Amino acid sequence: MKKSILAVAVLLGTSASFAQDLTSKKGENYLPEAGDWAISIDATPLLGYVQGIFGSNGSSSAGSWSFLNGNNVITGKYFVADDMAYRGGINIGFTSNTMKAYTPLLDANGAVDPEADPVVDEMKVSSSMIMLNGGVEWRKGSTRLQGFYGGELGIGFGGGSKTEYTYGNDYTWNGTTGVASQTHAVDGSVDVNSITNKGGIMFGLRGFIGAEYFVIPKLAIGGEFGWGLGLTTVGTGTITTTRVEPTAGNTTEQITTETIAGGSNFTLGTDNSSAMFGPSGSLRITFHF
Repeated sequence: MKKSILAVAVLLGTSASFAQDLTSKKGENYLPEAGDWAISIDATPLLGYVQGIFGSNGSSSAGSWSFLNGNNVITGKYFVADDMAYRGGINIGFTSNTMKAYTPLLDANGAVDPEADPVVDEMKVSSSMIMLNGGVEWRKGSTRLQGFYGGELGIGFGGGSKTEYTYGNDYTWNGTTGVASQTHAVDGSVDVNSITNKGGIMFGLRGFIGAEYFVIPKLAIGGEFGWGLGLTTVGTGTITTTRVEPTAGNTTEQITTETIAGGSNFTLGTDNSSAMFGPSGSLRITFHF
């Protein structure tokens, strides 16, 4: 913590001698102007670099840049006036992962066929998420230290997932006794067809307040805190399996069982890194252009 404070102090101190000068020697304005765009990123790598230079370990490794929160929401601003900006964030993501594994081929009696090539079991996992937020920011201050405040509204959909299984061994029959494919190399499950977790809806409304210091023209270091409410709903979850009919040995049936009943969560208070908004209380670097 002391190193982080020292790093910020060094960054601010490099330009303290002309802190009231709002124009650089090249005629560039330090502060944002109407028509500017801005994006924000995590300030930790830069602070790590400064700490490395002035710290005891002598390392100047800065790490890598990252999004402002764990949900990878891209955040930005558009200044409609020198002291007012529209701000927003977006995350539209879809994922699909497939795992394959070999498993022995079973004969008609359910035994491993030693002369046959192995077959392939497959597990496919897919998910999706859409998060959007937007708001208005007002700024105060006539020096390179700027305060700001405003409000944001956010909404999100999804967050669910679906896992589907495909087995290389099909059902085989021995007289009236059904012999299932008992060797599933993907995850050890027997006759599981799919597992579904339905996504929910997220809604958030917050007010925020923060401050930035423009170290060089159009580049500021700052952070913010927020207060508001959030509502999240959780969808249901099901598992679908296939089994041999106990009274008719040469037929199968699919069974769907509910595993998650759903629910909701409501919060009201100060925030700290929500799913739709940038993190509160964290240092960030904002670039204006």
